[in-house]
Formats: sequence, C-alpha cells, structure tokens
Amino acid sequence: MTESTGGDVERDVPVAFEDPEYREAVVDLLGAVAYGEISAFERLAEDAKLAPTMEDKVAIVTMATAEFAHVAPLHARLVSLGADPFAAMAPFRRAIDLFHAHTAPSDWYEGLIKAFVGDGLANDFYREIAAYLDSETRDLVVATLEDGGHSRFVVDRVRAAIAADPRLGGRLALWGRRLMGEALTQAQRVAAERDALSALLAGGVDRPGLDLAAIGRMFTRITERHAERMDELGLAS
Repeated sequence: MTESTGGDVERDVPVAFEDPEYREAVVDLLGAVAYGEISAFERLAEDAKLAPTMEDKVAIVTMATAEFAHVAPLHARLVSLGADPFAAMAPFRRAIDLFHAHTAPSDWYEGLIKAFVGDGLANDFYREIAAYLDSETRDLVVATLEDGGHSRFVVDRVRAAIAADPRLGGRLALWGRRLMGEALTQAQRVAAERDALSALLAGGVDRPGLDLAAIGRMFTRITERHAERMDELGLAS
C-alpha cells in the first residue's frame, strides 16, 4: 500500500487478509470507529437538553440519529471478518470516554463547537488510517465518517451568536484549541496502545507504511483541516 488511497490498496486485498496482523488492525479500527459513533450519539443526545429552541433540539437529535445509524454497518463488517463487535469496541472504551470526560461542554455553544470541531478531528484521523486499508473496508470507514451536511446548522448558529456577542468568539476559540490538543492526544494514544494499528501504519513487506516524516505530514494535514473548520465557524484557530 501507499500513503494515498490509490490502486495499490485494491491489488493487495486478497493478500492482506491472509496476514493476521492486518486483519487485527482492521478489526481494531472498525471497533474504534464503532464505539466512537456510539459515544457521539450519546453525547449529542445529551447536548439536546441544552438546546435553546425546538429547532435546535431537532437539529442536534438528527445529528445523533445519523451517528447511531452508522453502527450497524460497522458491526456487520466486523461479523463478516469473524470478530465479535462488542469485543472489538471494548479496548477503545476507556480512551474515548476519557476524551469526552475531559471535554465536557459547559454550555450549548461549547457543545456545538465540540460536535463540529472535535468530531471532525477524530474523523480526520480515522480517514488517514483508512487510506491503508482494502477498498471495501476503506469505503465503509469513509462513508461512516460523512455527516451528510447535518452539521451545517452548527456553523450558522455559532456565526450568528458571535455576531450578536463578539466576546463569545474569544472563549470559543480557546475551547477549539483545547479540543485540538485533547483530540490529538487521544489519537496518538489509540494508535500507540494497539500494536496492530501501529504495525499497519508502519507497514510491512508488501505494505509500505509511514516513516516519521510521513507521520508528521499526517498530523500536519489534520491540524490544517482543524484550522479550516475554525475559520468556517468564524473563529481564530
């Protein structure tokens, strides 16, 4: 495989699953993404209680519903690989729960920023890893991480709130930077604690992986996309 999502990945599919380490890495990634979707659903459903209007409540619940709808296809893929979906998710529960515990929003607007920026950071990390997977698994992961435009209302609400109270922008910009730090720490912890994921990124005889320079470029891309999201919200990153 290469650093891109090119045809090399697809040609390696028949060989890849003969490698138990590769299969373990796929199971790990799908387990992490699946538990992340469940956690996002729980958090968004909780954030709905803070919604100032019925329209906002419906919008955030719609986002939560979309997150939960992604779980079943991920579980089905895990079962097709001979894995127990719940066992696959279990190793990631502590790290993801810890991230949410450290980044619990104090109000509606912090919750919106977390839904847009925090989830975006995690999704970018998983997309980067998905580039090293077989095409079927890669397409499933990428499809899972699409929000279908549901989060657009976050941009509208945050921009309107900042226009009404410019002081809010400074506080939310600081919150966005905190989310960035916590998300990168979580991503590095997930990759480091799971040997199969680390091996997937490192590559193998028939699967070139990431050297230190490529890893650096990967996190640079994630940081740049974070800055783009902050700019979209009208916040300085």
